[in-house]
Amino acid sequence: MINTHALRISRICLLLAFSLGPAAQAADTPTITVSKSDTIALAFQPITGPDGPAITRVLESDLAATGYFTLSSPGSASLIVAGSSSGSQLDGKVSDHGGRSAVAGTYNGDTRAKAHAFANDIVQTLTGNRGIAGSRIAFSATRTGRKEIYIGDCDGSALQQLTHDNSISVGPSLSPDGHLLAYTGYKAGYADIYLVNLSTGSRDRIIKYPGTNSGAAFSPGGDRIACTLSKDGNPELYVCGLNGSARRLTHTSGVESSPTWSPGGDEIIYSYDDHGGPQLFRISSSGGSGQQLSTGFGYCTEPDWSPDGSKLAFNVREEGSFSVAVMDLRGGSARIVASGERPVWGPDSRHLIFSDDGVLYLMDVQTGRKKAIVSGLGRATEPTWAH
Repeated sequence: MINTHALRISRICLLLAFSLGPAAQAADTPTITVSKSDTIALAFQPITGPDGPAITRVLESDLAATGYFTLSSPGSASLIVAGSSSGSQLDGKVSDHGGRSAVAGTYNGDTRAKAHAFANDIVQTLTGNRGIAGSRIAFSATRTGRKEIYIGDCDGSALQQLTHDNSISVGPSLSPDGHLLAYTGYKAGYADIYLVNLSTGSRDRIIKYPGTNSGAAFSPGGDRIACTLSKDGNPELYVCGLNGSARRLTHTSGVESSPTWSPGGDEIIYSYDDHGGPQLFRISSSGGSGQQLSTGFGYCTEPDWSPDGSKLAFNVREEGSFSVAVMDLRGGSARIVASGERPVWGPDSRHLIFSDDGVLYLMDVQTGRKKAIVSGLGRATEPTWAH
């Protein structure tokens, strides 16, 4: 929710100076004030140009999904979204009824890329938060009869099958910039970790120690992977370079799994099971002793640290079924927000994607609103989301 009495659009001076040139910088630049509201009311003036209707549809979907905006009629809206598209270029603007500009920019790419970029600029400028439009997800699905990795946009569009191993491909992890993907593959007959360059399509088996190599999770810098290896006998937590070099973090008699990095890369939260039901632990990424988190639940797995560092999403199992829980890492409280499993945060630290009965859902944690984004691919599970 927008909790201030008024939302001042502080970036307008910069945007107008950019769009109007040096002469405008000397003039007084107006500031648009959006009155306090749970959401900001927007109206659309259809984007003009050959792909204008398609851009308008994508924009409306992107902005409605954020939870920050209400799509209204021009008479009741605070701001009007408009623009013109020609070829690979979109000139977009958001203005009030007096014509004063709140957002103005030029966006390039194909139809969806232009719309996503404009949507994210609107979110950033009007709310100060990151947008999720066009961000990439990956997941495992069984459409072919085998578990393979699929990739697409966070709204379930532009999906494509990434692996064709015809074996078992699970546990995908996207690098923060979305250019690399690591996953656990059984193509060689046992569990190894593969790295795919999504720009070139190249694939390498980077972690192939004797035993099980699984559960890869990229560091915030994208240059390291936390994972579970059993090369020394017991499944333990390791930090590995992209060249396969491994440094052991834990030394226990139980099983460590499902690591997730803090936004700064200095800590890791993971699931630890020593025959008493898995619990969540926190450890320095340079090593040391793990410290248990007090979640209030007896069975906790698959943690995911929010990009803003304030929250943790994880699985809870009660009476044989899985639920998604969210914990405030500053206050320590945790609550169940939905049925399902394997939750992952979006770039805005507000939305989650998780699996429930083989369908992937996108959920706004703040409002509780959710919608199915991936279905019809067999069982879709284990989502990952580039930040």
